[in-house]
Amino acid sequence: MSDRTWKLLLAGSFVFNVFLLGGIAGGAYQWFATHDNVAKAPQQRTALRFATDGLSSERQKQFLDGLKEARRDGKDYAREGREGRHEVLALLAAPQFDRTALDAALQRTRAADIALRTEVEDSVANFATTLTPDERVKFAEGLKQAGNWREPPPAPPKEKRPANQ
Repeated sequence: MSDRTWKLLLAGSFVFNVFLLGGIAGGAYQWFATHDNVAKAPQQRTALRFATDGLSSERQKQFLDGLKEARRDGKDYAREGREGRHEVLALLAAPQFDRTALDAALQRTRAADIALRTEVEDSVANFATTLTPDERVKFAEGLKQAGNWREPPPAPPKEKRPANQ
């Protein structure tokens, strides 16, 4: 090989290595920048158990105990709802579609889901009866942030498009 060939190979190798190092450095920067933001981002606390965050630790424990009891009491309803959803999926995938059986399975699933929700909502209402008026206000604010009563985040404003002429 001539000197010119060696020089071209060396220059090509140099350019390739610089390209590789730049890609590795850019990827590392992106990875660390993304993971750093994820680690610093506050956790979304939207589960119902976080609705009492503004109350004392004793009240929080009281609420969690009531919630656990309601869910324990509604365990059979949760199982029925799961089984009903599996049955609905099986009926939908069946080669012969049976609308009557599907409607019945949907009704059983819906009834189980409503019964479970009723247990949990009764637990929330029972807990609210033990609160002082100030605590109830804090609890209501907590429910706006967590659980089934939480308010959706505000929608971003829509951009106005110019009318087509």
